[in-house]
Amino acid sequence: MASLMEDEVFRSFAKYAAIVTVKLLLMGPLTAYYRITRKVLKKQLVRTNEDVERARRCHQNDLESIVPFVLVGLLYALTGPDPAWALLHFRVFVCSRLVHTVAYVMALPQPSRGLSWAVGLMTTLSMAHTVIHRTTTLHLL
Repeated sequence: MASLMEDEVFRSFAKYAAIVTVKLLLMGPLTAYYRITRKVLKKQLVRTNEDVERARRCHQNDLESIVPFVLVGLLYALTGPDPAWALLHFRVFVCSRLVHTVAYVMALPQPSRGLSWAVGLMTTLSMAHTVIHRTTTLHLL
């Protein structure tokens, strides 16, 4: 493990993966905050609150985006990518998720939320493409 942390790309991945994971973890308390301050404490109640639902949906979207980023990003970091490109991928993804959260929670007009989501998706797909390409190329050699 110590040798992995000496690798610039892996260190960058670890840093940015930790940032978006902490962001993901903070969505639970944010949803709870909205539930408490909007007096929507139990799901069994018929009453709903748009702020609570928006935070809950944002948290769900994070689960659908951040978990794949962490998995694909780890594999990507292990393929030995160019450090500058890897750092760009990691930073773009993290920024897209932060913008997505602000757009979702503050109910900013579209296409802000949709575009930020799409940027994160394309970043993860770009890393996945690299992983698939490099592992296929290495296998054929």
